[in-house]
Amino acid sequence: MGEWQLLERITYNPEIFGGKAIIRGRRLAVEHVLSMMAAGSTMDELIEHFDWLEREDIQACLLYAARVVGNEHFAPLLVTSEVPNR
Repeated sequence: MGEWQLLERITYNPEIFGGKAIIRGRRLAVEHVLSMMAAGSTMDELIEHFDWLEREDIQACLLYAARVVGNEHFAPLLVTSEVPNR
């Protein structure tokens, strides 16, 4: 499955989670899938927990995250002096 086909699985609906990125119009946000994976859940565990979820949905979440992060510029703040106590 190509990248565009995967990304078509990521949808938005203002009625669901305030318009956050969701999977195929369902009440499962991309951020939730990513958080569960970051906490140690495997693809197989997620698919078992959400019986409608497909491996390609999870791949789509990862690709979506890569695209979002790839378009951001992170500039760490340089602290040059301490802030005085108040």
